[in-house]
Amino acid sequence: MKRLIVLGSLSLFVMSCNKKTEAPKTEIPGEDTTAATGRVADTLGPKSFCYMGIVGKDTVFVTIDDNLGTISGKMATKNNEKDSNKGDLSGFKSGDTLKLTYDFAAEGKTGNTNDIYFLQTKDGLSEGIGERDQETGTKYANDSKVKYGNGRLLKIADCKVVAKALK
Repeated sequence: MKRLIVLGSLSLFVMSCNKKTEAPKTEIPGEDTTAATGRVADTLGPKSFCYMGIVGKDTVFVTIDDNLGTISGKMATKNNEKDSNKGDLSGFKSGDTLKLTYDFAAEGKTGNTNDIYFLQTKDGLSEGIGERDQETGTKYANDSKVKYGNGRLLKIADCKVVAKALK
């Protein structure tokens, strides 16, 4: 019986010595199935838009750069029978409304300013019309009373055409 116990213990000892110790399993990351496939859109960078509107023989060209709601751009009005004007736009976006100041040159004078509001839609811009402040004549008397749809309508345009007109 002693022999059997010794042989059993010895065989257990031999078997445990031959057993390989395995390192803990670590998963090697495979393909990330949640990763974006295709082109990733930059939602935080500036966005540029170009517009053009034709009323009779007059044409309006506008570029808008939207940098997280801060708006800058250029605008030019090519009038058929009156002096044209050209200048810079600056302001901010409030919902779908662009509340801008137009600093422009017209009739040989620089330094003219005028508030101009646009309602931005998927198709373009609709210029706001409203009563002007009697003191300045350049600012709206009441922002909430500016109406859209009766002013100039500007459609999305090719930026190359607009940029050429703004030179």
